[in-house]
Parts: sequence; structure tokens; C-alpha cells
Amino acid sequence: MSSTELRDKAEDSGPSGYAAARLRLLTEGARSGPPRRSALAELTDDWLTGLFAAGAEAARGVALVAVGGYGRGELSPRSDLDLLLLHDGGDGAAVATLADRIWYPVWDLGLALDHSVRTPAEARKTAADDLKVQLGLLDARHIAGDLGLTTGLRTAVLADWRNQAAKRLPELQELSAERAERQGELQYLLEPDLKEARGGLRDATILRAVAASWLADAPREGLAEARRRLLDVRDALHLATGRATDRLALQEQDQVAAEMGLLDADTLLRQVYEAARVISYASDVTWREVGRVLRSRAVRPRLRAMLGGGKPTVERSPLAEGVVEQDGEVVLARAARPDRDPVLPLRAAAAAAQAGLPLSLHAVRRMATGVRPLPTPWPAEAREQLVTLLGSGRPTVEVWEALEAEGLITHFLPDWERVRCRPQRNAVHIWTVDRHLIETAVRASEFTRRVHRPDLLLVAALLHDIGKGWPGDHSVAGEIIVKDMAARIGFDRDDVAVLATLVRHHLLLVETATRRDLEDPATVRAVADAVGSPGTLELLHALTEADALATGPAAWSAWRGSLVADLVKRVGAVLAGDVPEEPEAAAPTAEQERLALEAVATGSPVLALRAQTEPPAEERPAGDPEPLGVELLIAVPDQPGALPAVAGVLAMHRLTVRTAELRALDLPDGVDGSVLLLNWRVAAEYGSLPQAARLRADLVRALDGSLDIAGRLAERDAAYPRRRGVVAPPPRVTVHPAASRLATVIEVRAQDAPGLLFRIGRALEDASVRVRSAHVSTLGANAVDAFYVTGPEGAPLPGEEAVSVARKLEETLRG
Repeated sequence: MSSTELRDKAEDSGPSGYAAARLRLLTEGARSGPPRRSALAELTDDWLTGLFAAGAEAARGVALVAVGGYGRGELSPRSDLDLLLLHDGGDGAAVATLADRIWYPVWDLGLALDHSVRTPAEARKTAADDLKVQLGLLDARHIAGDLGLTTGLRTAVLADWRNQAAKRLPELQELSAERAERQGELQYLLEPDLKEARGGLRDATILRAVAASWLADAPREGLAEARRRLLDVRDALHLATGRATDRLALQEQDQVAAEMGLLDADTLLRQVYEAARVISYASDVTWREVGRVLRSRAVRPRLRAMLGGGKPTVERSPLAEGVVEQDGEVVLARAARPDRDPVLPLRAAAAAAQAGLPLSLHAVRRMATGVRPLPTPWPAEAREQLVTLLGSGRPTVEVWEALEAEGLITHFLPDWERVRCRPQRNAVHIWTVDRHLIETAVRASEFTRRVHRPDLLLVAALLHDIGKGWPGDHSVAGEIIVKDMAARIGFDRDDVAVLATLVRHHLLLVETATRRDLEDPATVRAVADAVGSPGTLELLHALTEADALATGPAAWSAWRGSLVADLVKRVGAVLAGDVPEEPEAAAPTAEQERLALEAVATGSPVLALRAQTEPPAEERPAGDPEPLGVELLIAVPDQPGALPAVAGVLAMHRLTVRTAELRALDLPDGVDGSVLLLNWRVAAEYGSLPQAARLRADLVRALDGSLDIAGRLAERDAAYPRRRGVVAPPPRVTVHPAASRLATVIEVRAQDAPGLLFRIGRALEDASVRVRSAHVSTLGANAVDAFYVTGPEGAPLPGEEAVSVARKLEETLRG
């Protein structure tokens, strides 16, 4: 059905005809995007015109005006209708009657309506008091009635906006910054608000308003397409959900992608991120230009007075060859020739980042259109300028984004295209892959004084996840890619080998430190063999910390930092020639010995619960986002079921286990018996921590079998219905046969949940294996737990038996 036929049907049949025509339009598979939005606006215009005409006989000097998104002719399937009934102040009763005859049919159809009735003077006054109203009126469009009223209002509102721009634009910028702080950055969010997040549709509308002020204009290349893409996604979201929503929730992304004919949800998110990046960059450039113009206006009268009316000179301060500072931006020198100087973009970027200044949009575009490819390998200056840029700290981010907006990053590093705007579906990560890499370089710049080769650290930080754009293990793929990239950048063979090792093993230290027994010589030797040299270990330690800090708050803590530092110390000793001996029983602390002796004497568990204090600031890892938490130390006479009993009691008391370790403790000479020592770090899920006496009482009952932990946890789970959310991947249990000579290492990866550790411990007990030590860690919503187990006689499990235990454990967790 054509647009004309749809309009005719709406006019002939009244509200029901409009509803049918609207439904037909929205379900037409052949029409989508801007044509459908425009057709829906036209269809709605015609219907409202009919409603207006039917009720306007008694009202003169009245106009029906569309404002906001409807004023722009952009109606998504569930968009509000923003309407203004404009009148000249005549017959108020007639105007009120007309308003009812328009508003009520809209409501009767279930359409959302934002409406007002005002005179032109009232509309201008409201706009002066309410910035949101003024922005909506900038897009005012006549629908029906007195065209002169609408035209007069538009002219007056635009004039007011331009006359008041110097005052209102800073106010608008402040409101935009506050909104961005609340809503976050659209280009990085896993569940973004397409309208309100920074870089979303609201910012695209604001850029139109800034342009209408004639004070500054946004860079237009790609802006209209980015805005169109976000509107298309919102249309598909409305159709997929049947709701007027702007939030692209995880559980709806596959359906939205299918509605748009895209491959999958990742493809959808990447398109959203790319559009948001264009709008965010345009916003940055535009607000910078607004600030420059306003400063210039404020300073110019004083300068003219001082110079007797002469034209002020523009100051240009040299920063590097071909690069100068002008008016708070980095621009190219008049003699600069991008077509003859292929290093110029890197030199300009490094100079800008070092000076903490933005790169001029004009300069970046001039370099992007005229720059020649660098030779392979890069000249030394190009490599040095890249390292300088990466080592400049926080200013690197803005400069890098400017280069990327004009395609200069992929010009120098073609492999970057695969990670650009790539989402990371992991709640621990707060950035896309490319932004995470830049954030890692920013963090690594804080550690350049800790290493002998800061250049290798910074480049490894930039490239450590470059393999995420390829299939398979990203560390393995990254090792291959970085060998080629590092050689092209101009590093020699030895440096290329170090960079490849850093990329291949960038997760080695933190995974080993948190999931393996550091007292086991096999653990330390395996890391030493992988790293190869003290210099590489030094770099890997700094890279590990920078990577974790750039990932998100859940990825690093004082506890993880201390474990990694301990591992590095042990590996460093091996690389220096010290051969680790078979582990001897670690001497217990005074408190551990006290608890152990009391446990033997009483034949029951004893515990100590205390909040740990944070170390001094100078001893904490840089940027450590969380305190050490609460330590729970438990000594239990060695007996079966200790691990699941403790884990179950903690789950019952709603204590979240962040880390857990279990080991047998040797007692002083002359004391018979054996004691298990369990060291936990816990946090209260709700409210405050329970009293130690209550925990001990329940633990005694759990160990003697009088407390049905499984039943209590099941009852609690049944009382709380499951919430709709992301479907977690199934648990995975694996055996690492070479991880230890003294025990079999079984690793469990699963969605973290109350009672998980209890279920694991009970399953291992049922398999008749002994847990020699346990290393439990939680990273966001994921639990990664390693258990060193032996048979009843204390020897590692035979291969087939270990696999069987792992398989049964996995089946238990899946069930």
C-alpha cells in the first residue's frame, strides 16, 4: 500500500482507520529506516489535521504544531507525539474544546502524548525558563491551522536562541556533561540507552541546536549516517519489544539484530558503538569550538582597546617540527607538508598528548587526506613518537580518538580494524577491546619507571589483546599478530620475541597467582619456563597490573596484587638460579597456631573473624579499587566434609566468598592430631556480618550432620523466583595434570552463585578425594576455582580417575 493510500485510509476511517494504516505501515517488511519514519510522520500529520479541522470551526487564530522528534519528522514505532496547540489568546473556551478533541483520540489509541496549549508569548517565556522546551521548539513544524502563528513562533524562537547563545550554550553543555555522568558512554555500554547515553540521539539533537545558534557547527562527515543508524536501531527495538524504550537490553539484542537483518548481537553493538563514537567525537569538537568562540568574544574588546582598534595577532608556539600550539589546540605549522612527512601525524599526536592539548580537527583532516604510508620497517623516529604518545598518560585517550576518527590509526596499524569498537561480553570489562588497549597503555605509563624497557611495556600494553579480533585463543592469535606488527614498527628480533612473549602470556601471572598453589615448585617452574628471563618477568609484572586496572574494578585488588607480587618474587628467584625445594610445611603464624591448638583441644572448629585494614597507600597497587575486606580464619580438626560444611554455612549466612584457601597445618612437636586451616575473604551480601559465635555454632552442627545445609539453601532458592536475565554459559571442569607433582589440579569455571562452593566441595567429598588445598577466586559474575586433590593415601589421582571425577563434578554443577 502506498503512502497516499495509507493517508486516504486514515482520513476515511477516523481513528480506527489511522490505527489500521499505522499497523500496516509498521509491519511492511519492505519499508524501514528514514522512509518509514517519514511515512509514519506524514500519516500522523494527516490524521491530526483531520481531527483539527473537525474541531476548529469555532476556534480562530489557532495552529497545531509538532515539536521535538515529531517536529523533525522522525517517528519511531513507539515514539511520543510532542504537540503544541498554539493560539493567539482569543476564545479560551473554544481552544480548550479543540484541545480535547485532539488529545482524547490520541490517548484512546494508546499513543504517548506530550502536549501543551500556549500563546506565542507563553511559549517563548516557557522556553526561556526551560532549556528542554526551547530545544523542542527549535524543531517546531506546522501541521494544521494558522500557518502565520507557527512561522512567527519559529522565527522568534530562533532569534531568541541566537541572541542568548552565549548564555544558554554553556548551560546546555553543563547539562550534557551531567547526563553523560549519569548514563555513561554509549560507545562502551553493554546495555546502552540509545537516547540519553553520551554519543546517543540526545547529543545528536543538541549538535543541531548548537548549529542553529550560528556560534559553532559540528563536523558533518558521517554525523547524519551515525544518527540514522541509531534511529534505525531504536525502530527495531520498538518493534521487537512492543515498548517505547531506548535501552538496548542484553536479552533483546539478538532479536533486534534479526529485525535489522544483521549477523548477530555483536554486529549490532559494533554498529551502535561506531555511530556513538562519531557523535561523541563531533560533540567534543563542537563544544571545544563553542568555548573558543566565547573566549574570543570575551577577550576581543579588551584587546582592541589595548591595541587602539588594531587587529590582534594570533600567537603560535612551536611544539615539534611542523607542529605548533594555537588558541589552545595543536595545529600544523604553515610550512608543514603531510604529503612529504609520513611521520608528521605521529609527531603531532605525541606533541599534543605531551602538552595535554587537543589536536585541531582541521589538522587531523589535513594529515589524513595527505599523509603517505610509512616505510617498512618504520623509521626510528616514527617508533619513538608512537612510544611517546602511548607514554603520555590520560591525554593519550583524546588524541588517539582524534586520530581514529579520521582513519589515521588503521593507516598506521591496519590490524587495529579488527578490534575497533569490538564489544566484550564480560561484565568485568567496562570498555570495548580497542578502548581497553588504550586504557592499558595509560595505566602502563604510570609504571615506566619500574621497568628497564618502558618502550616494550607501552607497546605490549597497546597490543596485548590484539588477537581478540581473530578466532580462537586471543593470546595465541595475538602472539602471531604482534610478531608481524612489532617487526613492521621497527623493533629488532630480540625485542619482537619479548613482545610476543608478553602478549602470549599476559594473563599468566594473575591466573597462576589466584588459581594455583604457589608453594608447589611445579607452579613456579612452569611460569619461569614460559617467561624465560628476569627482564621479561619485570615487564610482564607491570603489564599484568596495567591490564587488570584497565579492565574494571572487579579485576584488581590489593589481594590479587599481593599474590602476583609473591609469584613474581618466586619466579624471579628461579630465573636467578635458585632451585625451589620441595615445599615444607609453612610455619604457622601465632594466631593460626593458637586456633589450631584450640581446635585440637576442643575437638571442634574455632574461628576468628575480623576486618582487615588496608595497607598504607604507598604499599598498595596503583589504583587499587577495593580494600582487603573481611578475613575469616577457621581451624578444624582434620575430618571429611570440612570444605563443604564451611562453604555451606557461609552461604546460609549470605556471605559472599571472594577468596578461599585450604591447607593442612602441621602442629608443634608433642601435639597429636591434624588440623585443617581455612582462610577466607568474605563480604556480607546484605546488611552486616554475622557474629563469629553464630557462625561457629552452625559450623559445629554442619560437621556433626545435624544441620541440613542443602535443604536450607534449597528452601531459600525456592522462596526467591529466578529473575530474567542473561543466560550464563554452562560450567566447565578441567584437569591440569602437569600443574603439580604432588596433587591433581581440578579447575572449575562457573557462574558465581550462592552455595556454589558448597556444591563443589560436597561433590568432591562424594568422589572420595581429599582436597589438599583450594584456591577460590571470583571475577565479576564468574567463579574460577582450583582444587589440589589427592586420593585417600595422599597421592595424585591416576589420569582416568581424575578425568572421571572432573566429569562427574561438571554433571553435578550442570544439574
